[in-house]
Amino acid sequence: MNKEEYIAYLKGRKSSHKVNYHLECLKEIRKIQQEGRKPSLLLHACCGVCACWPLEFLHDHFDITVYFNNSNIWPAEEHDKRLSELQRYIHEKFGDDIPVIVTPYDNVSYTQKLEPMKDDPEGWQRCFFCYEERMNEAFAYADSHGFDYFTTVMTFSRQKDSQKINGIGIALETKYEHTKYLRSDFKKGGGQTRSAELVDEYCIYRQDYCGCVYSYMDRHSEQG
Repeated sequence: MNKEEYIAYLKGRKSSHKVNYHLECLKEIRKIQQEGRKPSLLLHACCGVCACWPLEFLHDHFDITVYFNNSNIWPAEEHDKRLSELQRYIHEKFGDDIPVIVTPYDNVSYTQKLEPMKDDPEGWQRCFFCYEERMNEAFAYADSHGFDYFTTVMTFSRQKDSQKINGIGIALETKYEHTKYLRSDFKKGGGQTRSAELVDEYCIYRQDYCGCVYSYMDRHSEQG
């Protein structure tokens, strides 16, 4: 790992020169409302905690389909628990209004891709690769199936760099002909507060690590 590059990145995260992606999202929603339409949206989701507020926020403005492609999550029992909690929340709050697409789970192959970056600190190149890998797969599905928009709930997390995630989404948008990337920063605009309320109301399981085996080891070694 290039320590100087990593330190420069951390300093950049504290910079005041950031795009307000929450405002950009609101502007796009206002534009959609003025046009009098409800476009289709493929929403990449990784767990109930991160998805509960974005789903509530977006539901009235988009025809949402959730895309659960998270082979990064280790172990399989954790993957299945996060999926079942997400499905339960969607069913209890929205009924059968929001379909959930679940891709095949293959943590072995996914971890092999991450292994060269296993010693990276949490929130560095290994994580950037993981964001882009899953976002690109979901974006490709959205475009090939005619969705108007694609976005991810990952901008909700305080531990994830929403500037980086949006940068990935904007870059991926240039690869695809039909689907547009919806900028977001779901932690803003009261998102964190409302999410906490929804998590308590629906008793949603709160995981204590991001997902991959390396993030699990990082978190639990810190806890002793």
